[in-house]
Amino acid sequence: MSAEDLENYETDMELQLYREYRDVVGLFSYVVETERRFYLANHVDLQARSADGEVYFDLTLQDAWVWDVYRSARFVKNVRVITFKDVNVEELSKSDDLALPKDGPLGG
Repeated sequence: MSAEDLENYETDMELQLYREYRDVVGLFSYVVETERRFYLANHVDLQARSADGEVYFDLTLQDAWVWDVYRSARFVKNVRVITFKDVNVEELSKSDDLALPKDGPLGG
């Protein structure tokens, strides 16, 4: 396998992963980013903890999807992450939650 073949394979895998993400994102309520992974989840519990003067994060996700090209099964029932790095949790807005104002240049 040439370097070009390997690069094409990796590009195809990323594209497939993006398409899967696009297809499943509507099933989830939260986007979670850690230093190592990107998740979609329906339940998130994030606790800041302290041990020996160090602060760390204890993150538990339920009903999750993992952005990882090399995983054969991206849907997981439970995930637990312990990290000293930043964790970002965002609630996804449902499409029916967003509406343009009735008055104004964009409203009808």
